[in-house]
Amino acid sequence: MTETFTLYKLMILYMLKKVDFPLTTSQISEFILEKGYTSFFRLQEILTEMTESDLICAESTHNRTLYRLTENGAETIRFFKSKLSTEIRADIDEFLKEKYKDLKEEVSVKSDYYRNTKHEFEVHCQIIEDGSSLIDLKLTVPTEAEARAIAAHWSAKSQEIYAGLLEKLL
Repeated sequence: MTETFTLYKLMILYMLKKVDFPLTTSQISEFILEKGYTSFFRLQEILTEMTESDLICAESTHNRTLYRLTENGAETIRFFKSKLSTEIRADIDEFLKEKYKDLKEEVSVKSDYYRNTKHEFEVHCQIIEDGSSLIDLKLTVPTEAEARAIAAHWSAKSQEIYAGLLEKLL
């Protein structure tokens, strides 16, 4: 059992090493579950353990968690990459190659909300491209329901809103 846990951890570390952006729980699980390696609950357990042991770091919002490789994780995969079979590495490489653009796009659009000191809700919406912020928008709304709706719709509407702002301002 410990050996399989180690294999799953190495697979996740290898995935994170191969991309220059964080991956969400759903992106990691898409590969792991699609290939039938383990269950969703076991994957959650592994991600938690990896975060606690500082192999990866997690950034959580109301609607998703993003995972990044830590220095310890990068060092671990550097030393133990050979423990992953060439077939598994090829599967991961192929998955990332096929989905790279979609995966990167999905994590480049961020939204979250929180209650401010005036007991209103602030919604923080961003589009990040190549490490730079294209848009960084904060909106204040009176209710959590409105904040939740804006945060949820930002992903689908962000490009349209960004283009509209540019059109109006230029």
